[in-house]
Amino acid sequence: MELGQVFSNLALGFSVAFSPLNLFWCFMGAFIGTAIGVLPGVGPVATMALLLPITYFLTPEGALIMLAGIYYGAQYGGSTTAILVNLPGEASSVVTALDGYQMARQGRAGPALAIAALGSFFAGTVATFAIVLAAPPLTKLAQQFAPADYFSLMTLGLVLAVVMASGSIVKAIGMIFLGMLLGLIGTDVNTGNTRFTFDIGDLFDGIGFVIVAMGLFGIGEVIKNLGDVERRDLVSSKISGLMPTWDDIKRSSMPVVRGTFLGGILGILPGGGAVLGSFASYALEKKMSPTPEKFGTGMIEAVAGPEAANNAAAQTSFIPMLTLGIPSNAVMAMMIGGMMIHGIVPGPQVMDQKPGLFWGMIVSMWLGNAMLVILNLPLIGIWVKMLLVPYRLLALAILFFCCIGVYSLNNLWSEALFMAMFGVLGYVFIRLGCEPAPLLLGYLLGPLMEVYMRRAMLLSRGDPMVFIERPLSLTFLLIALVALILVILPNIRKTREQAFQE
Repeated sequence: MELGQVFSNLALGFSVAFSPLNLFWCFMGAFIGTAIGVLPGVGPVATMALLLPITYFLTPEGALIMLAGIYYGAQYGGSTTAILVNLPGEASSVVTALDGYQMARQGRAGPALAIAALGSFFAGTVATFAIVLAAPPLTKLAQQFAPADYFSLMTLGLVLAVVMASGSIVKAIGMIFLGMLLGLIGTDVNTGNTRFTFDIGDLFDGIGFVIVAMGLFGIGEVIKNLGDVERRDLVSSKISGLMPTWDDIKRSSMPVVRGTFLGGILGILPGGGAVLGSFASYALEKKMSPTPEKFGTGMIEAVAGPEAANNAAAQTSFIPMLTLGIPSNAVMAMMIGGMMIHGIVPGPQVMDQKPGLFWGMIVSMWLGNAMLVILNLPLIGIWVKMLLVPYRLLALAILFFCCIGVYSLNNLWSEALFMAMFGVLGYVFIRLGCEPAPLLLGYLLGPLMEVYMRRAMLLSRGDPMVFIERPLSLTFLLIALVALILVILPNIRKTREQAFQE
């Protein structure tokens, strides 16, 4: 892509992102995201699900800028509790707690928090520029796709979501298929026939994305967290000496660079890119350290690398969503839900049809990262005090806003009941060890896969070989098959070994 075109795109993005209203929503997203990251047990997915009804009243640009800010803001906030309380607000901050909390106990919480914030800002900035450079060529490539290619690409996306999911492979596959079935409820757009509605009038238009998301991630998480024992051992409510020493900066610089690169690559993959990035960065830094035995005792490298990795991964996970319309994780599924609320069909056409939205959101990511550095360090005292709020009070507020938010969409009490049903279902899934995220990906991609499959079959006059005859489609299907075999084989071998032992 020409340099002039890059600057032209960025200029358009700055003009959109710097409008007073969008700056406000960027700040709100970053602020809410940080607060959510600080509070263990809430999380960005549940928060985005709760706030989806509000986005109906915002501009498309404002809605997506705020939702994006919540995601990368939560990555910042998660490190604060991991360092101060040894209680990661986010899964991606689990590794940060290992050495960050030990630094806090040694009276070095300030440098740990500062390096985490500055490393995150550097990683977020680099990853944002990576999106700027990678998005246009990927979008042009995606515009060459035929319906068969899109179907195979979405199949690959779902298979990779299974591969990256933690826990049982069978459960992850089951959740994806359940999500696809839920997505098919309603009226068939081609034939006009109703499917899986059981003659219930409220299901003729299908189950709304907001209802499913708020139930599974909002109410389901609340029920789960109310049963958990709260553990909050504060090191200190007053943090002094935020400025890291020159030695801290020297020791942290290369881990930040390596973490940014590693997280940026892993973030593109479906699944938990931010979590994977932070764990991979910690392992890499420990391997490269001349004193690996000191890891876990307060090494600043073990804070700098993982924090840079999880923020870089959070940013680059937007690439498949923005260019291909494929959500790489549950958060990106929420982003696509936000686009659909405003009638925007996710995919490569967004860059051409809504360039202001596309580039405005990308530029807002850099602005949001800059705001987060300013927010995180001076307001540490406020974040610590938020931890003293009992979760039972937060749970009541969450449930209240869930019910108000869902009812306000269509003024239908039945939708609040459906949400409650999905909340109970979400809790059951958690207790059974089934991740709800694959279900959400299946729910979003299932109907799209059906559309592209039907188009491909119509264009080929009913010949299913079209999915194999097109080189791009065949490539995607072969990669999906290889990935599935690689993840299933160890499980089969393990089962056989257990059988022989018995």
